[in-house]
Amino acid sequence: MSVIRNDWTREEIAEIYNSPVLELIYRAATLHREHNDPQEVQVCTLLSVKTGGCPEDCSYCPQAARYQTDVKVHKLLSTEEVMHKALEAKAAGSTRFCMGAAWREVRDNRDFDRVLEMVKGVNGIGMEVCCTLGMLTEEQAKKLKDAGLYAYNHNLDTSEDHYEEIISTRTYDDRLNTLENVRNADISVCSGGIIGLGEQDEDRIGMLHTLANLPEHPESVPVNALVPVEGTPLEDQPRVSVWEMIRMIATARILMPRAMVRLSAGRIMMNLEEQALCFMAGANSIFAGDKLLTTPNPDVVQDEEMFQTLNLKPREAFKGAAAEKLVRVEG
Repeated sequence: MSVIRNDWTREEIAEIYNSPVLELIYRAATLHREHNDPQEVQVCTLLSVKTGGCPEDCSYCPQAARYQTDVKVHKLLSTEEVMHKALEAKAAGSTRFCMGAAWREVRDNRDFDRVLEMVKGVNGIGMEVCCTLGMLTEEQAKKLKDAGLYAYNHNLDTSEDHYEEIISTRTYDDRLNTLENVRNADISVCSGGIIGLGEQDEDRIGMLHTLANLPEHPESVPVNALVPVEGTPLEDQPRVSVWEMIRMIATARILMPRAMVRLSAGRIMMNLEEQALCFMAGANSIFAGDKLLTTPNPDVVQDEEMFQTLNLKPREAFKGAAAEKLVRVEG
């Protein structure tokens, strides 16, 4: 069994990332089989519980209040609406339910109290519950943990060097501090990034270097391809090729063998064969449903057909590391 490392150098990662792509896929696929069931894919559903009106200036995001996009602002959904969506997602085969709010940071108010109710409710129906709510203090993370939160998503987006080209309203250290607060509350860390933001290969390597050298590897690593949205500063960015996605997924799999590597945004632009290559390269998690917060995604029927064609099966909730974490909490 290969050794799990948290001391990768940039040079080592660059050598892996830049290796011949078929060799890279083979190496990642071999490690994937060593640590995971290659036929098993985690199916997650992502719901925007509060949309638009965000004060931040993330260049890719249609929910930023300062950009003129087609996103319709809506306040925080009711707990009843969220539970209805969660039950629908569970019936459709999802085992993880992720709730996203377009906030810069969590504030201790009635909206946060309602999110805690939502977390309790979704946890109560046997789904792994995840939130992405912006920056978070350690005390807020503990409240979410006590409510039953399993995972918290907070993406690095890109490398520290390229970060200021994309966002000015919070720092890279702000993001790392939130990840530390989440980890200290014994909540699973979900953190990855987006490619296609005008970055160089060195930036992709830099982001993977940061993730792979965290004190513990993220339990989930979403790899997103930018979906350009009209009205945002990055609306004219060219589409990321499937080979770039494969290089990111395969390298992430080699660096973090036990992580759930999620083929996330951008899947709508991929055909079945391209997605199959991503699964071969080590992806073992997807978002299901026709929308990821505000951007399009393949519908459930398409994904069911893909699972049948590729003989994939949905991963059960609370399996492996998730089950160990659950035992610790109940114990």
